Amino acid sequence: MNQVSERTKRIAKNSVYLYVRMFFTMLIALYTSRAVLKTLGVEDYGIYNVVGGLVSMFSLISTSLSSSTSRFLTFELGRGDNESLRRVFSTSLWVHIVLAAVVILLAETVGLWFLNTHMNISPSRMLAANVIYQASIVSFALGLFSVPYSATISSHERMDIFAGIGMLESVLKLMAVLFLVYVPFMYDKLIMYSIMLMSIGIMMQSIYFIYCHRHFPECRLQHSFDRQRWKEISSFAGWNFIGCTAGLMKGQGVNILINLFFGTAVNAARGISETINIHVNSFAGNFMSAVYPQITKSYAAGDYSYTYSLVERGSRFSYYAILIVALPIILETDFILHLWLGSYPEHTVNFARLVLLTLLIDTLSNTLINLQSATGRIRNYQIAVGGMLLMNFPFSYICLKAGLEPEYTYVVAIFFSICCLSLRLYFLKRMTSFSPASFIRNVCCNVIIVTSIALIIPVLIHYYMSSGLLRFVISTIISILSTIITIYVVGCSNSEKKFLKEKFSMLLFKRFRV
Repeated sequence: MNQVSERTKRIAKNSVYLYVRMFFTMLIALYTSRAVLKTLGVEDYGIYNVVGGLVSMFSLISTSLSSSTSRFLTFELGRGDNESLRRVFSTSLWVHIVLAAVVILLAETVGLWFLNTHMNISPSRMLAANVIYQASIVSFALGLFSVPYSATISSHERMDIFAGIGMLESVLKLMAVLFLVYVPFMYDKLIMYSIMLMSIGIMMQSIYFIYCHRHFPECRLQHSFDRQRWKEISSFAGWNFIGCTAGLMKGQGVNILINLFFGTAVNAARGISETINIHVNSFAGNFMSAVYPQITKSYAAGDYSYTYSLVERGSRFSYYAILIVALPIILETDFILHLWLGSYPEHTVNFARLVLLTLLIDTLSNTLINLQSATGRIRNYQIAVGGMLLMNFPFSYICLKAGLEPEYTYVVAIFFSICCLSLRLYFLKRMTSFSPASFIRNVCCNVIIVTSIALIIPVLIHYYMSSGLLRFVISTIISILSTIITIYVVGCSNSEKKFLKEKFSMLLFKRFRV
């Protein structure tokens, strides 16, 4: 019981650090998003979104390696093998060094050709688009080297460091936007903005490097070649590559399709909706960043009962965290966008609502993905789930080719998200003692009931009150209260209610004691 209590306290402590960072960065992002859109204009904002997305197509190698590195480092920490931990870090760093050259080669050949021959960008802005592209490549290539270092910080659960670095990054980005808005010199603002963001990215990667070298003894590059570790990490990353490819084709691949069919204005609308998606997702993402290492470590230690309990609770509470924020945004999207941005491109309202629905469904899968990675057996899983996720791209193309509106790309995404959730449960049943029936009962049915009940009063207010500031305020307050009360009464087990009561009583005692 004491060990479980310490784990819970560690998760809570790390979650607090990450939520402090989230609220700080969100306040800055609300201003910077509006300022960048207003300063750059819809066309340039769309160019930045789609060109940056093109570079992200090459980042799938980095993404697959990052999750692989984090899994192996966290697994060795759970086993307590320091020598193996050093070999894993050194091997993963060599893997990143080798692949950095491969990524640069692909980006400067295939990617550069596609940008200049197939992208739907005004000829007068092609120079700016190429500068953005090169700045993004530099940031990405240097960022490859920092992946093992950031994965080490995550594996050691030093979320206070993540919070501090994230807050510093937000301040620097705010300074970059203020420069764009208030410095009156004659310059291309899109080019300057991309260069400043590249410089900030390089600075952040350097901080990760310096911190890890000073605090973690395993963060040293060994010149000896560990063939077995290289094979394990490369194999795991290779199979992870399928899932990362599918995820990027679902996101940035469809973004490029929208550019080819509709142009940069719709890319700008999608970019705004994805900004909302990122910030709403952070409400659950910060909590899950604290939970993920615990799932991997407990699985590595053979504590399967705790692992499966954490998977179910993590899935439910991450969904709840997003629902609390997403519900008022879905109901009052138009008013929020007017309040936040003033004017915005067509399709933004529908994109924002659909992306939040997709996010709610995808959130249920996050802990399942983490548990599957912890097992280390991902070949068949990635082939099946990655293959299903890849269907987003061709089916989105079919919809757009048939003349349907760009919103249908999100409808396709929602359908395949549900299919992938089912496949993840199927593979976990085959490979572990995890119970899909328990997950469906305790998580899926639970969140459907909670969502249905929480919706009733806010929806009635939305449809029976005239739009405006008063409805927005009342709808938001009622939505949040309705969701929180429903979560507590319907969504929490008796033990969870007891835990929440104890923590709330402790907070009141500390607040009001004399």
